[in-house]
Amino acid sequence: MAVLNFIVNEIFGQGAIFLALIALIGLILQKKSFSEIVRGTVMTAIGFFVLTQGTAIITGNSIDGLAKAFNTMMPAASGKPDIDMSVYGTQIGIVMLIAFAVNLIFARITKWKSVFLTGHMLYWFPYVFIAAGVDAGLSGFKLVALAAVFTALYMIVSPNLMRPLVREVTGEDSFTIGHPTTILSVISGYLGKLVGNKKRSTEDITFPKGLGFLREVSITGSIVICLTYIVMALILMANGFVPGEVWGYAGGNTSIFTYIFTKSVYFGVGVTVMLLGVRMLIAEIVPAFQGIAEKVVPGAIPALDCPVVFSYAPNALIVGFIVAMITSTITIILTAGMFPTVIIPLTFTCFFEIGTAAIVGNATGGIRGCIIGAALSGVIMIFLVGFGSYFFGNTINNWMLVYGGQDFSLWGIIEGLIARLIA
Repeated sequence: MAVLNFIVNEIFGQGAIFLALIALIGLILQKKSFSEIVRGTVMTAIGFFVLTQGTAIITGNSIDGLAKAFNTMMPAASGKPDIDMSVYGTQIGIVMLIAFAVNLIFARITKWKSVFLTGHMLYWFPYVFIAAGVDAGLSGFKLVALAAVFTALYMIVSPNLMRPLVREVTGEDSFTIGHPTTILSVISGYLGKLVGNKKRSTEDITFPKGLGFLREVSITGSIVICLTYIVMALILMANGFVPGEVWGYAGGNTSIFTYIFTKSVYFGVGVTVMLLGVRMLIAEIVPAFQGIAEKVVPGAIPALDCPVVFSYAPNALIVGFIVAMITSTITIILTAGMFPTVIIPLTFTCFFEIGTAAIVGNATGGIRGCIIGAALSGVIMIFLVGFGSYFFGNTINNWMLVYGGQDFSLWGIIEGLIARLIA
Protein backbone atom coordinates (compact mmCIF):
# COMPACT_ATOMS: atom_id res chain seq x y z
CA MET A 1 0.00 0.00 0.00
CA ALA A 2 2.88 2.38 0.74
CA VAL A 3 4.33 1.76 -2.73
CA LEU A 4 0.90 2.17 -4.35
CA ASN A 5 0.23 5.40 -2.47
CA PHE A 6 3.66 6.75 -3.44
CA ILE A 7 3.10 6.01 -7.14
CA VAL A 8 -0.42 7.44 -7.14
CA ASN A 9 0.17 10.53 -5.00
CA GLU A 10 3.81 11.42 -5.64
CA ILE A 11 4.13 10.53 -9.33
CA PHE A 12 0.76 10.35 -11.11
CA GLY A 13 -0.74 12.87 -8.70
CA GLN A 14 1.97 15.48 -9.32
CA GLY A 15 1.78 16.75 -12.87
CA ALA A 16 5.25 18.30 -12.88
CA ILE A 17 6.91 15.14 -11.56
CA PHE A 18 4.93 12.89 -13.89
CA LEU A 19 5.74 14.88 -17.05
CA ALA A 20 9.36 15.40 -15.97
CA LEU A 21 9.67 11.62 -15.54
CA ILE A 22 8.20 11.08 -19.02
CA ALA A 23 10.69 13.60 -20.45
CA LEU A 24 13.56 11.93 -18.55
CA ILE A 25 12.70 8.48 -19.92
CA GLY A 26 12.25 9.83 -23.45
CA LEU A 27 15.58 11.66 -23.43
CA ILE A 28 17.42 8.64 -22.01
CA LEU A 29 15.92 6.41 -24.70
CA GLN A 30 17.18 8.88 -27.31
CA LYS A 31 20.67 8.59 -25.75
CA LYS A 32 20.96 12.32 -25.21
CA SER A 33 23.92 13.75 -23.33
CA PHE A 34 23.78 14.16 -19.56
CA SER A 35 23.47 17.92 -19.96
CA GLU A 36 20.55 17.61 -22.42
CA ILE A 37 18.79 15.09 -20.17
CA VAL A 38 19.03 17.34 -17.12
CA ARG A 39 18.00 20.42 -19.06
CA GLY A 40 15.02 18.78 -20.78
CA THR A 41 13.76 17.15 -17.59
CA VAL A 42 13.98 20.26 -15.43
CA MET A 43 12.63 22.60 -18.12
CA THR A 44 9.62 20.32 -18.59
CA ALA A 45 8.82 20.65 -14.88
CA ILE A 46 9.39 24.42 -15.00
CA GLY A 47 7.14 24.78 -18.04
CA PHE A 48 4.41 22.80 -16.30
CA PHE A 49 4.62 24.95 -13.17
CA VAL A 50 4.53 28.17 -15.23
CA LEU A 51 1.43 26.87 -17.02
CA THR A 52 -0.32 25.88 -13.79
CA GLN A 53 0.53 29.18 -12.13
CA GLY A 54 -1.05 31.05 -15.03
CA THR A 55 -4.12 28.86 -14.71
CA ALA A 56 -4.23 29.47 -10.96
CA ILE A 57 -4.07 33.24 -11.46
CA ILE A 58 -7.04 33.11 -13.85
CA THR A 59 -9.18 30.84 -11.67
CA GLY A 60 -8.16 32.12 -8.25
CA ASN A 61 -7.44 35.81 -8.80
CA SER A 62 -9.63 36.80 -11.75
CA ILE A 63 -12.80 34.93 -12.71
CA ASP A 64 -13.39 33.57 -9.19
CA GLY A 65 -15.37 36.71 -8.38
CA LEU A 66 -17.85 35.91 -11.14
CA ALA A 67 -18.45 32.46 -9.68
CA LYS A 68 -18.88 33.99 -6.22
CA ALA A 69 -21.50 36.40 -7.54
CA PHE A 70 -23.53 33.58 -9.11
CA ASN A 71 -23.25 31.54 -5.93
CA THR A 72 -24.61 34.46 -3.94
CA MET A 73 -27.61 35.10 -6.18
CA MET A 74 -28.60 31.44 -6.51
CA PRO A 75 -29.97 29.38 -3.60
CA ALA A 76 -27.90 26.51 -2.29
CA ALA A 77 -27.60 23.79 -4.90
CA SER A 78 -28.21 21.00 -2.44
CA GLY A 79 -28.71 20.59 1.26
CA LYS A 80 -26.76 17.33 1.05
CA PRO A 81 -22.95 17.65 1.24
CA ASP A 82 -20.70 15.53 -0.94
CA ILE A 83 -19.44 12.32 0.59
CA ASP A 84 -15.80 11.94 1.64
CA MET A 85 -14.23 10.36 -1.44
CA SER A 86 -10.88 9.96 0.31
CA VAL A 87 -12.15 6.64 1.69
CA TYR A 88 -12.02 5.37 -1.89
CA GLY A 89 -8.42 6.51 -2.42
CA THR A 90 -7.08 2.97 -2.84
CA GLN A 91 -9.72 2.07 -5.43
CA ILE A 92 -9.05 5.31 -7.33
CA GLY A 93 -5.31 4.58 -7.34
CA ILE A 94 -5.76 1.02 -8.58
CA VAL A 95 -8.08 2.20 -11.36
CA MET A 96 -5.59 4.89 -12.38
CA LEU A 97 -2.66 2.50 -12.71
CA ILE A 98 -4.65 -0.20 -14.54
CA ALA A 99 -6.11 2.31 -17.00
CA PHE A 100 -2.73 3.90 -17.77
CA ALA A 101 -1.16 0.47 -18.36
CA VAL A 102 -4.03 -0.48 -20.70
CA ASN A 103 -3.57 2.82 -22.55
CA LEU A 104 0.13 2.07 -23.14
CA ILE A 105 -0.58 -1.48 -24.33
CA PHE A 106 -3.38 -0.35 -26.62
CA ALA A 107 -1.21 2.43 -28.11
CA ARG A 108 1.53 -0.11 -28.82
CA ILE A 109 -0.58 -2.76 -30.55
CA THR A 110 -3.21 -0.67 -32.39
CA LYS A 111 -3.39 2.33 -34.71
CA TRP A 112 -4.73 4.59 -31.94
CA LYS A 113 -1.43 5.95 -30.71
CA SER A 114 -2.16 8.60 -28.10
CA VAL A 115 -0.75 8.27 -24.57
CA PHE A 116 -2.75 10.13 -21.90
CA LEU A 117 -0.33 12.43 -20.02
CA THR A 118 -2.63 15.01 -18.39
CA GLY A 119 -1.55 14.22 -14.84
CA HIS A 120 -4.42 15.58 -12.76
CA MET A 121 -7.01 14.09 -15.15
CA LEU A 122 -5.42 10.68 -14.59
CA TYR A 123 -6.82 11.06 -11.08
CA TRP A 124 -10.09 12.90 -11.68
CA PHE A 125 -11.60 10.45 -14.15
CA PRO A 126 -11.24 7.47 -11.80
CA TYR A 127 -12.60 9.77 -9.07
CA VAL A 128 -15.73 10.50 -11.14
CA PHE A 129 -16.24 6.89 -12.25
CA ILE A 130 -15.82 5.51 -8.72
CA ALA A 131 -18.34 8.11 -7.50
CA ALA A 132 -20.87 7.14 -10.19
CA GLY A 133 -20.46 3.48 -9.28
CA VAL A 134 -20.88 4.13 -5.56
CA ASP A 135 -23.99 6.22 -6.26
CA ALA A 136 -25.44 3.23 -8.14
CA GLY A 137 -24.74 0.89 -5.25
CA LEU A 138 -21.62 -0.89 -6.48
CA SER A 139 -18.75 -1.92 -4.24
CA GLY A 140 -15.70 -4.17 -4.21
CA PHE A 141 -14.52 -5.82 -7.40
CA LYS A 142 -17.48 -4.67 -9.53
CA LEU A 143 -16.86 -1.04 -8.56
CA VAL A 144 -13.13 -1.12 -9.39
CA ALA A 145 -13.56 -3.19 -12.55
CA LEU A 146 -16.24 -0.95 -14.07
CA ALA A 147 -14.34 2.24 -13.21
CA ALA A 148 -11.13 0.79 -14.67
CA VAL A 149 -12.89 -0.15 -17.91
CA PHE A 150 -14.39 3.32 -18.29
CA THR A 151 -11.17 5.13 -17.38
CA ALA A 152 -9.14 3.08 -19.85
CA LEU A 153 -11.77 3.58 -22.56
CA TYR A 154 -11.76 7.32 -21.97
CA MET A 155 -7.96 7.56 -22.05
CA ILE A 156 -7.94 5.68 -25.37
CA VAL A 157 -11.01 7.06 -27.15
CA SER A 158 -11.08 10.71 -26.17
CA PRO A 159 -7.57 11.84 -27.27
CA ASN A 160 -7.94 9.98 -30.55
CA LEU A 161 -11.26 11.70 -31.25
CA MET A 162 -9.53 15.01 -30.57
CA ARG A 163 -6.48 14.25 -32.70
CA PRO A 164 -7.85 15.36 -36.12
CA LEU A 165 -9.39 18.45 -34.53
CA VAL A 166 -6.14 19.40 -32.81
CA ARG A 167 -4.45 18.96 -36.18
CA GLU A 168 -6.93 21.49 -37.60
CA VAL A 169 -5.95 23.94 -34.85
CA THR A 170 -2.16 23.50 -34.92
CA GLY A 171 -1.49 22.45 -38.49
CA GLU A 172 0.66 19.56 -37.24
CA ASP A 173 0.29 16.17 -35.58
CA SER A 174 2.80 16.20 -32.71
CA PHE A 175 0.28 16.04 -29.84
CA THR A 176 -3.40 15.75 -29.03
CA ILE A 177 -5.65 16.72 -26.11
CA GLY A 178 -6.38 14.53 -23.08
CA HIS A 179 -9.00 16.58 -21.27
CA PRO A 180 -12.77 16.49 -20.55
CA THR A 181 -13.45 19.08 -23.25
CA THR A 182 -13.81 16.32 -25.87
CA ILE A 183 -17.61 16.09 -26.24
CA LEU A 184 -17.96 19.88 -26.49
CA SER A 185 -14.96 20.27 -28.81
CA VAL A 186 -16.07 17.47 -31.14
CA ILE A 187 -19.55 19.00 -31.47
CA SER A 188 -18.10 22.47 -31.97
CA GLY A 189 -15.49 21.27 -34.46
CA TYR A 190 -17.79 19.33 -36.74
CA LEU A 191 -20.54 21.93 -36.45
CA GLY A 192 -18.00 24.52 -37.55
CA LYS A 193 -17.32 22.47 -40.68
CA LEU A 194 -21.04 22.55 -41.50
CA VAL A 195 -21.94 26.17 -40.81
CA GLY A 196 -18.72 28.14 -40.81
CA ASN A 197 -15.89 29.38 -42.98
CA LYS A 198 -12.45 28.73 -41.50
CA LYS A 199 -10.88 31.36 -43.74
CA ARG A 200 -12.50 34.03 -41.55
CA SER A 201 -10.68 33.35 -38.29
CA THR A 202 -11.09 35.19 -35.00
CA GLU A 203 -7.33 35.71 -35.09
CA ASP A 204 -7.55 37.69 -38.34
CA ILE A 205 -9.95 40.31 -36.99
CA THR A 206 -8.65 43.69 -38.10
CA PHE A 207 -8.70 46.66 -35.75
CA PRO A 208 -8.51 50.36 -36.64
CA LYS A 209 -5.06 51.84 -36.15
CA GLY A 210 -6.18 53.62 -32.99
CA LEU A 211 -7.32 50.31 -31.48
CA GLY A 212 -4.22 48.32 -32.42
CA PHE A 213 -3.62 47.51 -28.74
CA LEU A 214 -6.57 45.10 -28.93
CA ARG A 215 -4.35 42.69 -30.87
CA GLU A 216 -2.73 41.88 -27.54
CA VAL A 217 -4.90 39.11 -26.11
CA SER A 218 -3.90 39.96 -22.55
CA ILE A 219 -5.23 43.50 -23.00
CA THR A 220 -8.35 42.38 -24.86
CA GLY A 221 -9.06 39.76 -22.22
CA SER A 222 -8.61 42.22 -19.38
CA ILE A 223 -11.05 44.67 -21.01
CA VAL A 224 -13.63 41.92 -21.57
CA ILE A 225 -13.36 40.72 -17.95
CA CYS A 226 -13.64 44.33 -16.73
CA LEU A 227 -16.88 44.82 -18.67
CA THR A 228 -18.18 41.48 -17.40
CA TYR A 229 -17.53 42.48 -13.78
CA ILE A 230 -19.27 45.82 -14.32
CA VAL A 231 -22.34 44.05 -15.71
CA MET A 232 -22.23 41.56 -12.83
CA ALA A 233 -22.06 44.41 -10.30
CA LEU A 234 -25.16 45.98 -11.84
CA ILE A 235 -26.97 42.61 -11.74
CA LEU A 236 -26.04 42.17 -8.07
CA MET A 237 -27.38 45.61 -7.19
CA ALA A 238 -30.55 45.01 -9.21
CA ASN A 239 -31.16 41.90 -7.10
CA GLY A 240 -30.64 43.71 -3.81
CA PHE A 241 -27.03 42.64 -3.12
CA VAL A 242 -24.14 44.92 -2.22
CA PRO A 243 -21.15 44.13 -4.48
CA GLY A 244 -18.69 45.02 -1.73
CA GLU A 245 -20.22 42.46 0.62
CA VAL A 246 -20.45 39.76 -2.04
CA TRP A 247 -16.85 40.26 -3.17
CA GLY A 248 -15.47 40.82 0.31
CA TYR A 249 -14.01 44.32 0.10
CA ALA A 250 -16.75 46.15 2.03
CA GLY A 251 -15.46 47.99 5.08
CA GLY A 252 -11.86 47.95 3.86
CA ASN A 253 -9.70 50.34 1.90
CA THR A 254 -10.61 48.79 -1.46
CA SER A 255 -13.27 50.34 -3.67
CA ILE A 256 -15.26 48.68 -6.44
CA PHE A 257 -13.02 50.46 -8.95
CA THR A 258 -9.87 48.92 -7.47
CA TYR A 259 -11.49 45.50 -7.11
CA ILE A 260 -12.66 45.30 -10.75
CA PHE A 261 -9.42 46.81 -12.07
CA THR A 262 -7.35 44.26 -10.14
CA LYS A 263 -9.47 41.28 -11.20
CA SER A 264 -9.35 42.41 -14.83
CA VAL A 265 -5.59 42.93 -14.95
CA TYR A 266 -5.02 39.63 -13.15
CA PHE A 267 -6.80 37.95 -16.06
CA GLY A 268 -4.28 39.45 -18.47
CA VAL A 269 -1.43 38.41 -16.19
CA GLY A 270 -2.77 34.86 -15.96
CA VAL A 271 -3.18 34.53 -19.73
CA THR A 272 0.35 35.88 -20.30
CA VAL A 273 1.91 33.47 -17.80
CA MET A 274 -0.20 30.53 -19.00
CA LEU A 275 0.73 31.01 -22.66
CA LEU A 276 4.41 31.28 -21.71
CA GLY A 277 4.12 28.00 -19.82
CA VAL A 278 2.40 26.38 -22.80
CA ARG A 279 5.24 27.34 -25.12
CA MET A 280 7.86 26.10 -22.65
CA LEU A 281 6.09 22.80 -22.00
CA ILE A 282 5.45 22.00 -25.67
CA ALA A 283 9.02 22.90 -26.58
CA GLU A 284 10.33 20.30 -24.12
CA ILE A 285 7.84 17.46 -23.75
CA VAL A 286 7.09 16.85 -27.44
CA PRO A 287 10.73 16.32 -28.54
CA ALA A 288 11.49 14.32 -25.38
CA PHE A 289 8.46 12.09 -25.94
CA GLN A 290 9.91 11.00 -29.27
CA GLY A 291 12.20 8.63 -27.38
CA ILE A 292 9.18 6.78 -26.04
CA ALA A 293 7.50 6.93 -29.45
CA GLU A 294 10.55 5.37 -31.10
CA LYS A 295 11.51 2.73 -28.54
CA VAL A 296 8.47 1.82 -26.41
CA VAL A 297 5.27 2.77 -28.24
CA PRO A 298 6.13 3.29 -31.92
CA GLY A 299 4.27 6.22 -33.46
CA ALA A 300 2.82 7.42 -30.15
CA ILE A 301 1.96 11.06 -29.47
CA PRO A 302 1.26 12.65 -26.07
CA ALA A 303 -2.26 13.66 -25.04
CA LEU A 304 -1.85 16.87 -23.03
CA ASP A 305 -3.89 19.42 -21.07
CA CYS A 306 -6.22 21.72 -23.04
CA PRO A 307 -4.26 25.01 -22.49
CA VAL A 308 -1.63 23.73 -24.94
CA VAL A 309 -3.89 24.95 -27.79
CA PHE A 310 -4.74 28.34 -26.25
CA SER A 311 -1.83 30.14 -27.91
CA TYR A 312 -3.08 29.11 -31.36
CA ALA A 313 -6.31 31.16 -31.10
CA PRO A 314 -6.41 33.32 -27.95
CA ASN A 315 -9.14 35.55 -29.37
CA ALA A 316 -11.38 32.51 -29.90
CA LEU A 317 -10.73 31.49 -26.29
CA ILE A 318 -12.05 34.79 -24.93
CA VAL A 319 -14.98 34.94 -27.37
CA GLY A 320 -15.95 31.39 -26.45
CA PHE A 321 -15.79 32.10 -22.73
CA ILE A 322 -18.08 35.14 -22.92
CA VAL A 323 -20.56 33.52 -25.33
CA ALA A 324 -20.77 30.40 -23.16
CA MET A 325 -21.37 32.44 -20.00
CA ILE A 326 -24.29 34.19 -21.72
CA THR A 327 -25.94 31.11 -23.26
CA SER A 328 -25.48 28.99 -20.12
CA THR A 329 -27.08 31.69 -17.96
CA ILE A 330 -30.06 31.94 -20.31
CA THR A 331 -30.39 28.14 -20.32
CA ILE A 332 -30.38 28.04 -16.52
CA ILE A 333 -33.24 30.57 -16.42
CA LEU A 334 -35.27 28.69 -19.04
CA THR A 335 -34.80 25.28 -17.38
CA ALA A 336 -35.40 26.39 -13.78
CA GLY A 337 -37.08 23.57 -11.84
CA MET A 338 -36.42 20.94 -14.51
CA PHE A 339 -33.64 19.14 -12.61
CA PRO A 340 -33.33 17.91 -9.00
CA THR A 341 -30.64 20.48 -8.27
CA VAL A 342 -30.09 24.21 -8.68
CA ILE A 343 -27.46 24.94 -11.34
CA ILE A 344 -25.28 28.01 -11.65
CA PRO A 345 -23.07 28.95 -14.62
CA LEU A 346 -19.92 26.84 -14.48
CA THR A 347 -17.33 29.59 -14.86
CA PHE A 348 -14.32 27.28 -15.04
CA THR A 349 -15.93 24.95 -17.58
CA CYS A 350 -16.88 27.96 -19.70
CA PHE A 351 -13.27 29.11 -19.78
CA PHE A 352 -11.28 25.89 -20.15
CA GLU A 353 -13.50 23.28 -21.79
CA ILE A 354 -15.73 25.58 -23.84
CA GLY A 355 -12.83 27.91 -24.54
CA THR A 356 -11.08 24.94 -26.13
CA ALA A 357 -14.26 24.03 -28.02
CA ALA A 358 -14.40 27.60 -29.36
CA ILE A 359 -10.78 27.34 -30.55
CA VAL A 360 -11.63 24.10 -32.35
CA GLY A 361 -14.79 25.64 -33.82
CA ASN A 362 -12.74 28.57 -35.06
CA ALA A 363 -10.21 26.21 -36.70
CA THR A 364 -12.93 24.39 -38.62
CA GLY A 365 -15.46 27.19 -39.13
CA GLY A 366 -13.87 30.55 -38.40
CA ILE A 367 -15.68 33.24 -36.42
CA ARG A 368 -19.08 31.68 -37.06
CA GLY A 369 -17.88 28.24 -35.97
CA CYS A 370 -16.35 29.72 -32.83
CA ILE A 371 -19.49 31.58 -31.75
CA ILE A 372 -22.03 28.90 -32.66
CA GLY A 373 -19.88 26.14 -31.15
CA ALA A 374 -19.44 28.05 -27.89
CA ALA A 375 -23.13 29.02 -27.74
CA LEU A 376 -24.31 25.44 -28.21
CA SER A 377 -21.69 24.16 -25.76
CA GLY A 378 -23.01 26.54 -23.11
CA VAL A 379 -26.47 25.00 -23.51
CA ILE A 380 -25.21 21.41 -23.57
CA MET A 381 -23.12 22.04 -20.45
CA ILE A 382 -26.20 22.90 -18.37
CA PHE A 383 -28.17 19.86 -19.55
CA LEU A 384 -25.23 17.57 -18.82
CA VAL A 385 -24.93 18.93 -15.29
CA GLY A 386 -28.69 18.72 -14.78
CA PHE A 387 -29.06 15.11 -15.94
CA GLY A 388 -25.81 14.23 -14.18
CA SER A 389 -27.38 15.18 -10.84
CA TYR A 390 -29.45 11.97 -11.09
CA PHE A 391 -26.23 9.95 -11.07
CA PHE A 392 -24.13 11.91 -8.56
CA GLY A 393 -26.80 13.16 -6.16
CA ASN A 394 -25.62 10.87 -3.36
CA THR A 395 -21.88 11.28 -3.91
CA ILE A 396 -20.22 14.31 -5.60
CA ASN A 397 -23.11 16.40 -6.92
CA ASN A 398 -21.78 19.69 -5.53
CA TRP A 399 -18.34 19.02 -7.02
CA MET A 400 -19.93 18.37 -10.42
CA LEU A 401 -21.85 21.65 -10.17
CA VAL A 402 -18.48 23.40 -10.27
CA TYR A 403 -16.34 21.16 -12.50
CA GLY A 404 -18.86 19.14 -14.57
CA GLY A 405 -20.86 19.91 -17.68
CA GLN A 406 -18.53 18.10 -20.11
CA ASP A 407 -16.97 14.64 -20.35
CA PHE A 408 -17.11 14.16 -16.57
CA SER A 409 -20.89 14.43 -16.73
CA LEU A 410 -21.46 12.61 -20.03
CA TRP A 411 -19.24 9.61 -19.31
CA GLY A 412 -20.40 9.56 -15.68
CA ILE A 413 -24.03 9.33 -16.80
CA ILE A 414 -23.24 6.46 -19.18
CA GLU A 415 -21.28 4.60 -16.52
CA GLY A 416 -24.01 5.30 -13.97
CA LEU A 417 -26.63 3.68 -16.23
CA ILE A 418 -24.49 0.56 -16.68
CA ALA A 419 -23.66 0.47 -12.95
CA ARG A 420 -27.37 0.45 -12.10
CA LEU A 421 -27.91 -2.51 -14.43
CA ILE A 422 -25.01 -4.38 -12.80
CA ALA A 423 -26.11 -3.48 -9.29
